[in-house]
Amino acid sequence: MRQRSEQEDGTRRYRMADAANLPKDVVLGVPILTLTGHYEVNIENYRGILEYTEQLIRINVRSGQIRITGKSLEINYYTTTDMKITGKVEKIEYS
Repeated sequence: MRQRSEQEDGTRRYRMADAANLPKDVVLGVPILTLTGHYEVNIENYRGILEYTEQLIRINVRSGQIRITGKSLEINYYTTTDMKITGKVEKIEYS
């Protein structure tokens, strides 16, 4: 019996959410990033803060990590579901 890979399972859930017109962020637990210019990032559906300096903020999400690099980065607020980061955002990477 063949086991499904994590990617196949994620693709299947994505198609099911799409077919049922359900919000994908809720069904899949994926993060939502809202970037306002180069100076503000809002992140929803994160799991934790892994690293926090003025040049790098690493966030744990269900599918891996998000790395935000820049200058004068600051987490203005965070709750169990969302956070706001300000500063000069130079790069956002997913891994």
